[in-house]
Amino acid sequence: MRFQRASGWVCWWVWLVAALAVSGSDRVTSTLISEAIFAPEARHNHASCVVEAPDGTLLVAWFNGSGERQADDVKLQASRRRPGSRSWEPRFTLWDTAGFPDCNPSLHVDAQGRLWLFHAVILANTWESTLLQARVSARWRTRGPVRWDGMEPVLLAPGEEFLKVLNGHLPRLQQEHSRPGLTSRQRQEVSEFIEGIHLGATNRLYRRLGWMPRAHLTTVAGRWMLPLYHDGYSISMVALSDDQGRSWRPSAPLVGVGNVQPSLTVRRDGSVVAWMRDNGPPPQRLLRAESRDRGETWTTAVDSEIPNPGSGAEVRVLRSGEWIFIGNDLENGRHSLAVWMSGDEGETWAFRRRLAEAQAGQGSFSYPSILEARDGWFHATWSEAIGGQETIRHARFNRAWIRSAGLDH
Repeated sequence: MRFQRASGWVCWWVWLVAALAVSGSDRVTSTLISEAIFAPEARHNHASCVVEAPDGTLLVAWFNGSGERQADDVKLQASRRRPGSRSWEPRFTLWDTAGFPDCNPSLHVDAQGRLWLFHAVILANTWESTLLQARVSARWRTRGPVRWDGMEPVLLAPGEEFLKVLNGHLPRLQQEHSRPGLTSRQRQEVSEFIEGIHLGATNRLYRRLGWMPRAHLTTVAGRWMLPLYHDGYSISMVALSDDQGRSWRPSAPLVGVGNVQPSLTVRRDGSVVAWMRDNGPPPQRLLRAESRDRGETWTTAVDSEIPNPGSGAEVRVLRSGEWIFIGNDLENGRHSLAVWMSGDEGETWAFRRRLAEAQAGQGSFSYPSILEARDGWFHATWSEAIGGQETIRHARFNRAWIRSAGLDH
């Protein structure tokens, strides 16, 4: 696919795919509409998250700056789109901790219609120095900046049980380090994972800082589960709240070999599946782990069938019970972004379509976020980088588009 640029603040319409799909006796137009939320620019725009307000307004947040953790001008930006509107409102600063990078916004709308923002404040320009913050607002749908009603850090103190689980995985990690076929670089990566676990076992501050959000918060039987990860350990964890965000505690760690940035899905039987980016050695697959106790403890993270080139992905449960995946459907590179659908809770993925595609080295489409709106449409946002210019792209599409002819398998 070829991409055509537009200038100024005008949203660009990249493609409109139309076909006819049959659903029962009804004929449904298969539609995909994609646009940039703002004109591409040289500044770094990354890691978006999209939510829907009770009135159908969409809010997208991302971080913007001259870099990431090492750039102290990085702040969170956002934009709204009203129901029926054909354009996004001018972007605004969602939050800026002056003098510190703000990264990885994760948004959640609670049962009262309030907006929650979870994000990482980088204290010393390293991911390991992250302080996890939470903010809430009941006044977030009007034009202009959000007025926050409260804000405080999410303080987590992984204890002895956490360390026991970590140490229990060390023999398997040592075995992975000696696995035949690994390159010297891959062996070095595994050594760094092991070193991170040793450091966490001896340094209490290291265990308590560095936890970052990425994907949406998920609920199970009234419990809030905020998926987190730590780039020092290259493992994941879930912050659990049984009082709707007033207090938090850590789950047991999710341990594999380089499993980070979890996205959570809940099966019909109440068990939870975590899907994680693969930062480890081959095969490059989205890693998965399971919990049978509402996120308290987890199985070992293992490879799934879904390719992953070391980039963020999201898997969510739809109202129909189907599951939807969005991510880079490659083992190497971020030049293809796809949507898959499963009718059997992630065991198989019968429907697969690509949202964005370019030649390797000619474009990057990454860190997606996705939701199913109240009207049944899907909305996805992601980071787009082409020719040294970056923006956040939004796509609106329906189930018929995913299921229509010409599927990408």
